Amino acid sequence: MPKKDKTPSPSAGHGVVTERWPGIDSSYRLIILAAKRSKQLLDGSLPRIEADQGRRRNTSIALEETKRGLVPFRIIQKEKAADGSETAK
Repeated sequence: MPKKDKTPSPSAGHGVVTERWPGIDSSYRLIILAAKRSKQLLDGSLPRIEADQGRRRNTSIALEETKRGLVPFRIIQKEKAADGSETAK
């Protein structure tokens, strides 16, 4: 079972449980990544793991795949242009 760290949330004022998963640096990234993978599963993609009896929902499968590092992704850094606008690198 992954180790859970309780870290205070600056906006909510209460503790948020975060887990250390490969490549995931924030809970927002985890949510976006798992949601996109869940949509892929809903559209007919095959799961990359063997689904347990109790974990047949696409969201549970997508979270488990993300936890195991089976969902490839890359982080696109934004850079500022000379006029001050941001562009994707």
